[in-house]
Amino acid sequence: MNWNELISALALAMFIVVLYPVAKNKLKDNPRGTTEDWLTFVVIIGAVMLFVGVLLMSL
Repeated sequence: MNWNELISALALAMFIVVLYPVAKNKLKDNPRGTTEDWLTFVVIIGAVMLFVGVLLMSL
């Protein structure tokens, strides 16, 4: 393991240690989505997938 890998691993570990409490708090105190919110999410994701599919088919 060279120095670059060691520094990268330490930085990743620091990010996990620092961000875990924040993420845990955000997940605990978030508002719940309604059915309309989830339907809008599914429609948008479906539209993006359709768009990407059309782009890939045109290659």
